[in-house]
Amino acid sequence: MDRDAEVDKADNVYESVAELFSLLSTPIRLKIIGALCNGEKNVSQLLAEIDTTQPNMSQHLSTLYRAGVLGKRRDSTQIYYRLQSERVATLCRAVCTQVAIELDPEAEVEPADRLLPGGAR
Repeated sequence: MDRDAEVDKADNVYESVAELFSLLSTPIRLKIIGALCNGEKNVSQLLAEIDTTQPNMSQHLSTLYRAGVLGKRRDSTQIYYRLQSERVATLCRAVCTQVAIELDPEAEVEPADRLLPGGAR
């Protein structure tokens, strides 16, 4: 592979990762992914767990669905959502777990192992 092709490939990777991080950049989308980690739920079930309006929830579900993160199925009048991408769930779990550890005042995390800048709490 020539140098230009390697650079193009690396650029594509960074662009794809940036798009994924942009998709996950809102707390409500992370909450939705977290709520669906243990199985599919309909909009009413998600609204019972996540404090937001129905229109806002629908907008975020639609965005995650169009991006391929969520799958859905219709059962009569209900639409059930499920995680379509286990990789996204794994990434969210890893980052959220790390941040939760860092926010714990009792946790001792080496500076080099921190995600949060300056040990922010």
